[in-house]
Amino acid sequence: MRAIQMVDLKTEYQRLKKEIDTAVIDVIESAAFINGRPVQEFSRALAGYLNVKHVIPCANGTDALQIAMMALGLQPGDEVITPSFTYIATTEVVALLGLKPVFVEADKQTFNIDIDSLHRAITPKTKAIVPVHLYGQSCDMEAVMQVAETHNLFVIEDNAQSIGGDYYFKDGSRKKAGTIGTIGTTSFYPAKNLGAYGDGGAIFTNDDALAQKLTMIANHGQSKRYYHDVVGCNSRLDTIQAAILNIRLQHLDANINARIKVADYYDAAFASHAVIKTPFRARNNRHVFHQYTIILDSDKKGLRDELGAYLSEKKIPNMIYYPVPGHRQKMFETFGGFEYDLPVTDWLTERVISLPMHPELDEAQLKYITENMLAYFN
Repeated sequence: MRAIQMVDLKTEYQRLKKEIDTAVIDVIESAAFINGRPVQEFSRALAGYLNVKHVIPCANGTDALQIAMMALGLQPGDEVITPSFTYIATTEVVALLGLKPVFVEADKQTFNIDIDSLHRAITPKTKAIVPVHLYGQSCDMEAVMQVAETHNLFVIEDNAQSIGGDYYFKDGSRKKAGTIGTIGTTSFYPAKNLGAYGDGGAIFTNDDALAQKLTMIANHGQSKRYYHDVVGCNSRLDTIQAAILNIRLQHLDANINARIKVADYYDAAFASHAVIKTPFRARNNRHVFHQYTIILDSDKKGLRDELGAYLSEKKIPNMIYYPVPGHRQKMFETFGGFEYDLPVTDWLTERVISLPMHPELDEAQLKYITENMLAYFN
């Protein structure tokens, strides 16, 4: 049996080696390392895949969020609602721009933003909502958009973990995660479902004027070279990364299907287990399983740490995403972070653990992982 990896980029590279090597060498030979043709090609290809009018590539997912907030004209002191149970980048950029992060509760089943908590968090100072499609499953975007429309709020989707995911509306229509709100953002960090071999990110929108402003901000605020209309930043997707992403985009759906098969195997192995609660799959979603995150439904102290140590001894990688929620991070103490009462977020933070999840996992590896998990509890 091959050694088990949390994310196996090396094996996937070997599978795509010929295509990727050719694409990278073509860029090197062209010497168009900044804004070369593959950047435009990837932008068009991703827009077609997502069925969105505009895709603006940028340097990373954190920049994507920052540029989105800058383009919407949010002012210092404006409140931006985000979940506490997410990676720090989502809320970090809110504070960086002088805005006020307002943390809301997570749904106990989906891990995503809780709609009742969202309703309660809105004040006259609220200007935007940042729903995070965590672990590969879209938020309840129909409900989020209804709240946003009622209160005239912007919606910035953090789609760093759910690229390729589908959301189904009550009328039967379907949209890709990240294309429903005012702006969508994503990251191409290597471990993502659609990852580069370095950093990268992108911003999506169907608004022509907003797309123009996003493009300007990402390029020093320029409308044309040396003419700077707004304050911007320097955030570009490298041509080599775009060339790699062009290849990986062609394999994205196949990789998602492979991830779903891995999740199906885990689900079957852990079905009806008293302690292991497998990921909930909402009916209005296609979960793309960026992570396979279980809940250890037990109040036994130290259980998760003991399980993690046991799995590590068995050479089974495991991770805790995220051990400290946003409202308990020291960086947000001055924003009143420690004053929040988010019991579901705290409960999840103490009980979630993620197992290996990637398209290269084979049956022998999955059998070894699940048998050892069950052996621990037995």
